[in-house]
Amino acid sequence: MSPIVLIPARMAAQRLPGKPLADIGGVAMIVRVLRCAQAAGVGPVAVAAGDAEIVEVVRRAGGEAVLTDPALPSGSDRILAALNQLDPGGRHDLVINLQGDMPFTPPQVIAACAGLPPRQPACDIATCVAPEAGVADRTNPDVVKAVLATDAGGPDSRALYFTRSTLYGEEPIWRHIGIYAFRREALMRFTAAAPSPLEKRERLEQLRALELGLSIWTTATPIAPFEVNNPADLAAARAHAEHLRGDRS
Repeated sequence: MSPIVLIPARMAAQRLPGKPLADIGGVAMIVRVLRCAQAAGVGPVAVAAGDAEIVEVVRRAGGEAVLTDPALPSGSDRILAALNQLDPGGRHDLVINLQGDMPFTPPQVIAACAGLPPRQPACDIATCVAPEAGVADRTNPDVVKAVLATDAGGPDSRALYFTRSTLYGEEPIWRHIGIYAFRREALMRFTAAAPSPLEKRERLEQLRALELGLSIWTTATPIAPFEVNNPADLAAARAHAEHLRGDRS
């Protein structure tokens, strides 16, 4: 397969406006994500930007970015728009959607997600899961739980459902990690469909794919990458960047 990594980003994040350009240890968050994707080495990387200032920062850092319609409703729509600009001939048949708010994503996690569809022919969309960080994850609605058909220690499992709700029983849960590898035709089918009832109820875009009959497979990674969703997360990311800098000095 021929992968491409696309990173959707826009300035109008509700909980943290201007998030892509937030400074983390002297580097804009979107540039940190870009570098993680480049280090994965799975294919060309570009930012699908909803704002011209994001494009400017990425290009100044030596990366590739394309400007997309800021009114697009989701990151998936944004990466399809960027894909159509960058690859109108359809050379790339696997599209990795890497969220622009994961500034410390290990490159091997991106590579693992990209590597799942080639070894699982039934997989339309690949994504990642990680073990719970603690029992508090089980009841936290901000932690998306993946319900899997088999033991994710496989490392591959088919996803049955995703939910923010508390799952029945006391067993550990699998945390969903928001990285996706779409077969190109699956991305086109997904974005052509309207938001589904379960998607709107749970506020989870991937449920639209399941309601469409698309097959989502997961691969397990030991630790969930850090996400920046609010000012407290940003403060933690800056502290983590300082810690990493101290380790290198």
